[in-house]
Amino acid sequence: MLTAGQVLQLIRQGSCRTRKDLIEFTGLSRSTITDRVDRLIEAGYIHESGVGASGGGRPPSVLDVDPGKHLLLVADLGASHARVALTDLAARPLAEEHTEMRIQRGPEPVLTWVRQAFQRLLDESGRDPARVTGIGIDLPGSVDYASGRMIRSFLMPGWDDHPIKDAIRRAFDVPILVDNDAKAMALGEWWSSWRRCPSLLLVKVSTGIGAGIVIDGRIYRGVDEAAGSIGHVRLRETDDRVCTCGSRGCVASLASGHAIARALGQETSRDVVRLVQAGDPSAIALTQEAGRTLGVVLAAAVSLLNPGVVVLAGDMAETREHYLTGIRESLYRRSLPYTTRNLKIVPSALGARAGITGTAIMVMEHVLSPGTVDAALRQ
Repeated sequence: MLTAGQVLQLIRQGSCRTRKDLIEFTGLSRSTITDRVDRLIEAGYIHESGVGASGGGRPPSVLDVDPGKHLLLVADLGASHARVALTDLAARPLAEEHTEMRIQRGPEPVLTWVRQAFQRLLDESGRDPARVTGIGIDLPGSVDYASGRMIRSFLMPGWDDHPIKDAIRRAFDVPILVDNDAKAMALGEWWSSWRRCPSLLLVKVSTGIGAGIVIDGRIYRGVDEAAGSIGHVRLRETDDRVCTCGSRGCVASLASGHAIARALGQETSRDVVRLVQAGDPSAIALTQEAGRTLGVVLAAAVSLLNPGVVVLAGDMAETREHYLTGIRESLYRRSLPYTTRNLKIVPSALGARAGITGTAIMVMEHVLSPGTVDAALRQ
């Protein structure tokens, strides 16, 4: 017999819009459907949003997800930035805060800022903290999605195996999800622009290089949560440039924003972007060459996955197509035509908001999943 959470999925998917639809689709009795629907309305998951076409008699009430009763809090943490947002249950932003912050400061100061920023968003928007039903955080490193702990991050000393969920749960006792930033960004781009595309590959190039894969609307994480670790593919083992992972010749040590910045005598990938946007010929040449280097690895990924779209995100997506031009040159040259004939290679549509959007979608899907909804209704 269908649970209330499963009835909610039928409404979300558009399979059933009225109580009559639910009775006919499921074969359940009117009293059972009435019970499920009434519980979902009382808990604030759905509401009656209008009336449907009448087949004779009183027009039926149309059921829809109620996005306004529950709230989500999400944080997007990069190597040098932090962004938090308060959203409704449709992942639409209600309030945001952004700051420059180095993740290398360590978990305690960074997560303390996140907790305090979450509270500021609630206070400034006048929202009741009791309405928060889920929290999400994305980070620039490998994350064990089940436990919410960092597996490894070469840019984040002190973060490995840190109990991130416990640090946030001190202030908010709700479901908390933690994931890699490139994976969250991939989901955000897919949801916002590519939901008809069955397979999307996003590559984030900023301080380092990482990738996220979405297949049939789901993040692909791999057996050991390592899917997307494209930045540590070793291309030139004899190269003297040492990667953050300790190896030599990784694609991140050759083609990341940090690698280009170092070659130009600059400090950060943002410095590279400023030089490219100002028309600096050395910066443009090195940026295009870095794109060609990454394109070698992406050609193999495209041949393996055959995605419908490759999205370039992160700082290097802002280099006026120069990095993207390099990627296209190598990728098309090294791939068979039939693996790329329907491929689109594009810059991020969401820009700096890709991570926060994807993390909000990830939390939304969890909060509205049948198991989570049924567990909440049992409380």
